[in-house]
Amino acid sequence: MLIPSQVHHNYCHHECLSVLPDSFGLICWNVYKKNRLNDRFRSFMQKEIEKKKIDFLLFQEASFKADRPCLFEGFAFDAAANIEYRRSFYGVLTASRTVSKEARAFLSESKEAFFATRKSFLLTNYRYEDGSELLIVNIHAINFRENRSYNKETDRLLELLSVHTGPMIVAGDFNTWNQKRVTKLSGIRKALGLAMVPYGKDESVKSMFGNHLDFIFYRGLELLAYEVLEEDGISDHNPLFARFRKK
Repeated sequence: MLIPSQVHHNYCHHECLSVLPDSFGLICWNVYKKNRLNDRFRSFMQKEIEKKKIDFLLFQEASFKADRPCLFEGFAFDAAANIEYRRSFYGVLTASRTVSKEARAFLSESKEAFFATRKSFLLTNYRYEDGSELLIVNIHAINFRENRSYNKETDRLLELLSVHTGPMIVAGDFNTWNQKRVTKLSGIRKALGLAMVPYGKDESVKSMFGNHLDFIFYRGLELLAYEVLEEDGISDHNPLFARFRKK
């Protein structure tokens, strides 16, 4: 009943760019399925998109429907569904002012306990003016499983990402709620040569058992600004903002 009939979803707005600007803003947020029918969500996001000059929105636990446009004007999107329920899909969604050159949607090989659903992650490529490409990875990592399954899924991710030699952003909800998962993710980050946006010990970043769950990692880019955005109870996670410039 919850298995998605279609994993990869996309919609291209006619006003979207074909080439990625050298400088761009990004918000990463586990939206707790509140992105489609919640007026407070729409109002909050529209304000932040304008104020922060946002080019990318990376949502986890997003709600979307097949062949429906993004909520925000001028944004295309790609999504990877891990759940379908009553003709609505749920999963990770990457919205962008620039149309993706390529998008690949994946489901985890492991299933969650209780409902036996899979998690999803999404790889999208965007072209710069000089022909180089930025790879953005939007991930909601496996949660209610043993560390062995978590390690297997992150090793699979490393194998997929290792072939990309250019700039990269890897962001999302990594469900790093124990030290073994934190250590595993740190190893993956180092293997890919990724820096971490330094939100530090900010208590407004979603945490469990003293460990942050949400991260933005990057390489081949200059970090210009970053902030944890405060939202008024729309989700149980706070949005992460970062601004980058191509090196």
